[in-house]
Amino acid sequence: MQVFTYAERPDLAERTGEVESGFPEFTGHGDVALRHWGKLRPELPDLQLVLWDEGRDRVVGHARTLPAREAEGLPGGIDDLLETWFGDGARPQPDVLSAMVAVVDRNRRGEGLSRLLIEGMRNLAARQGFSSLIAPVRPTWKERYPLIPMERYVRWTRADGLPFDPWLRVHARHGAQLLEVCPASMRVEGTRAEWESWTGMSFPDDGDYVVPGALAPVRFAAARGIYVE
Repeated sequence: MQVFTYAERPDLAERTGEVESGFPEFTGHGDVALRHWGKLRPELPDLQLVLWDEGRDRVVGHARTLPAREAEGLPGGIDDLLETWFGDGARPQPDVLSAMVAVVDRNRRGEGLSRLLIEGMRNLAARQGFSSLIAPVRPTWKERYPLIPMERYVRWTRADGLPFDPWLRVHARHGAQLLEVCPASMRVEGTRAEWESWTGMSFPDDGDYVVPGALAPVRFAAARGIYVE
């Protein structure tokens, strides 16, 4: 397995569509993400990573990062990171590199590939001169417990003292420190018809709904659904 930046191997960067992410469809429909996510590849190709299985000539993972500043406090999550860097305001002087997402092909899970992406991002931060790597981590098992507040969920541990959540556990094994919970990392809003298209569910009335893949309930009011994670 080899890790390259998009700038080093633009040919592999063009093949990230080979990776079956497993993320629920609605996560790609946040207003901020729709405005700015596509800028990561062309504007910051030296900060995006691709994981290549050279033996099978297959792209099996990718990761996105973005410069950020934490001196005055941690960023507010995915939406805040994107809007701060790509929005209309002045860009801050970055002092850390922030992970945005790390994706391993769902058919190759259990092979330790996520570890390679985390190590790749950490090494990338060092090469770029940043003191540390931060990450707004999306716990993979939180979707199983959408009614439990995130503040409680992230504190769950196993008998060995490691985090209950497997994705948090991977980070912990790499020496990551849990700093705080981000209450509104990403926001997705849509009409009832859009949510039904994204999820394959029906939402016949206003109220809170548990949706597959969502870390918290989706709230419908006046025929519009709002999801905040």
